Amino acid sequence: MPVIIVGADSPQGNELVAALRQDRSEVRAFITEPAAGDGLRALGAKVAIGDVTDASHVGGAALNAFSAVLLIEAATDDRERSFAGSIEEVLASWAEAVSEAGITRVILVAPPGLDTGALTTAAPEFVRVAPSGDVVAAVVAANEAASV
Repeated sequence: MPVIIVGADSPQGNELVAALRQDRSEVRAFITEPAAGDGLRALGAKVAIGDVTDASHVGGAALNAFSAVLLIEAATDDRERSFAGSIEEVLASWAEAVSEAGITRVILVAPPGLDTGALTTAAPEFVRVAPSGDVVAAVVAANEAASV
């Protein structure tokens, strides 16, 4: 089932693309930095370039994917974010994007205690993975689970 990774141009994103491509599943990598695209394409990912805070960009790239892996790092690192000035605004944009794209499962890589707002209910299934420990294994398990 197709999966999109928002923030795939981060170190953790690269690892996730490689791990999720192990079974040759369709992986879409949503990135901000065009230079990161070649490496992700070499891993077999379909690459979309845009602003991680633009719900229409993210939603368009995510259309008909089963799950969306959202890396909170993409909401807090030094990349350009034109449509949101805070983590809360980024999460609201992601909620709109996954809802409009028809995503079934949201896998948010974010610390416990972060208020996820509407993102929690934007898709039928929601799971949070802490950004410590074996994040890649936890995300792969959440993506492959029958339900979460």
